[in-house]
Amino acid sequence: MVAARANVSRVAVSRAFNPHASLKPEKRELILRIAQELNYTPDRAARALVSGRSHLVGVIVPDVCSHWESQEIDALTTALQNQGFATLLFKTRTDYSMDEKLLSYMRGFNPDSVIAFVENVKPATLARFLDRAVPIYVNYPQTDEDAEPPGAPLYDRLNILQRDGIDQAVALLEGFGARRIAYVSGLERSRADGARERTLRRVMADRGLEPPAVVRGDFSYEAAYQATIDLFRVGKGADAVFAANDVGAFGVIDALRHELGLRVPEDVKVVGFDDIAQSHWKSYNLTTVKFDLDARVRALVRLILRRLEDPGAPRFEETLNTRLVVRGTVG
Repeated sequence: MVAARANVSRVAVSRAFNPHASLKPEKRELILRIAQELNYTPDRAARALVSGRSHLVGVIVPDVCSHWESQEIDALTTALQNQGFATLLFKTRTDYSMDEKLLSYMRGFNPDSVIAFVENVKPATLARFLDRAVPIYVNYPQTDEDAEPPGAPLYDRLNILQRDGIDQAVALLEGFGARRIAYVSGLERSRADGARERTLRRVMADRGLEPPAVVRGDFSYEAAYQATIDLFRVGKGADAVFAANDVGAFGVIDALRHELGLRVPEDVKVVGFDDIAQSHWKSYNLTTVKFDLDARVRALVRLILRRLEDPGAPRFEETLNTRLVVRGTVG
């Protein structure tokens, strides 16, 4: 009906609904206007049978309401929609594992790609539940410990290198006289947190500093707040506190200022990790190691598009670095 009203072929109608298909702008505009008048939408299921693509991307996350994850999901969803993809969001259990019933449910949608922001849902597990999709994992490489065994399932990687940003942070702290550095951790089972702590230890050892005093948190404000109080009232305190994420750093700062009566940065210096939008708020003005969110999202979209262009290729990888953003909580 749309094709007849617009006096075009059915192929042209199909192209009009594909933002990447070649079609004259005025013809696309005409087809879309008539389709709206007729309340017509293309049958996605039928198109998927013909093209072999669903234009769906599955995203597996550990959390949807924390500050970093919510900002990343928002940016990623927007970027995917701009490329003509819809997003299927799946949340893990609190231990970062995933109910296999949900994985079976995911398979029923036949996604073009799956992005896993959690490492407990292993590639070997996902491979059992995916058809043609090659998953993408966010990875925090350090050494050859990340080498894959022979026969491991294919997956693509976004590698995040943390050392440069952490080294810049420690150098700044050392330059302002900090020698006793504490680390307020994230969740113990988080691979990102484990890599962050090990990298911090190596950087401090390379600079001739004593290992950090580690106090356990869980990436939350409340846990970091309490851990900071314990560090100074039960432990030996510190010249500086490096938090596993920015929200934890906010808890550290508030505990120092409001519970312990210490000044930041004069008495204790604080560094966070992530550079979420709230980090530049004047009440915190946090010095932090930055993940470039825009670059991270662009890299993920590139991995999806490259894999769809060449489904049989060996592993694709993108690598991004971190850097320190200096604000007011160190010097």
